[in-house]
Amino acid sequence: MTTAAHEYDAILPAPFGALGVRIAAGRLTRLEFLPPAPPSRSDAQGVIRQLAAQLAAQLAAYFINPAHRFDLPLELIGTPFRRRVWQALLDIPAGHTVTYGELARRLGSGARAVGQALGDNPLPIIIPCHRVVATHGLGGFNHRHNGFSTDLKRWLLRHEGVL
Repeated sequence: MTTAAHEYDAILPAPFGALGVRIAAGRLTRLEFLPPAPPSRSDAQGVIRQLAAQLAAQLAAYFINPAHRFDLPLELIGTPFRRRVWQALLDIPAGHTVTYGELARRLGSGARAVGQALGDNPLPIIIPCHRVVATHGLGGFNHRHNGFSTDLKRWLLRHEGVL
């Protein structure tokens, strides 16, 4: 999927490509993985808001130290169930994983419903959906099972010392 740089308030570099950032009313609303490709505008141009600069600094800290805990104002838009799932992800520390089934049991729900909520996570990395894995393998990531998304999940888990 090709995404135009103008759809984002900032485009930040990442070790695996780039991240498109969306901000509304002074809160981070979305973080999207962008495939490795040169963005159509410079990263410095995109980082024009204070929150985008904070995000860039905190992502850099995470890429150096995966135990970094993000402290950013977030606006999570979703159903109460999805927000509950996303909140539960914040309790999974770096370097640890849980299965979809285990997280579902903790929430009193089904694994598929949890998987759907994870796939709709608007702020991957910050809300660490990559720490939820299938019983027998990685599982999907970001509602995809393609090479790029699976490679991202694998990279994040390696970075955190899980793989």
